[in-house]
Amino acid sequence: MVKTVRLEPIAQETSIETNGNLLSVLISKDLDVLRECGGRGMCATCHVYVKGGMDSLSPINRREQRTLEVITSCQPNSRLACQARVLANGVIVELPPGMYINSIKDIEALIGRRAEQNLLHPVTGEVLVEEDKLITRSTLKQLENSTNNFNFVSFFSNSSDV
Repeated sequence: MVKTVRLEPIAQETSIETNGNLLSVLISKDLDVLRECGGRGMCATCHVYVKGGMDSLSPINRREQRTLEVITSCQPNSRLACQARVLANGVIVELPPGMYINSIKDIEALIGRRAEQNLLHPVTGEVLVEEDKLITRSTLKQLENSTNNFNFVSFFSNSSDV
């Protein structure tokens, strides 16, 4: 059976099969979602806010909960689009503002320019550079340091496939 999901702030509705995940909704609307972890619930690149219909989605699993715990912009209505399955109508999803950085080269290419939108860390969702701020070499160092300081081994060892 088909369900309807509304995307904000772009004010678009789309249909999805029951039990399909929100990530497929975002992809069907040609939204640029990095899917850095391949849809396994281990990064922040498909992080969304559910503005309505949270009870129309599958419950949060352990892996998703662990990932949400490290996302700095996480709110009580946060979900990972790759893990949230649509079970009923009435889901309203808000896309967080910003662009996730998926490599150091992304930052290197932008040094000396102003960010057109918030630049976000791919694992934690932390804002690395705010919109309209200058992108500097220190931004590059910040990304390198935060990646080096994040304990990926510990994070993944405490997660299990679902």
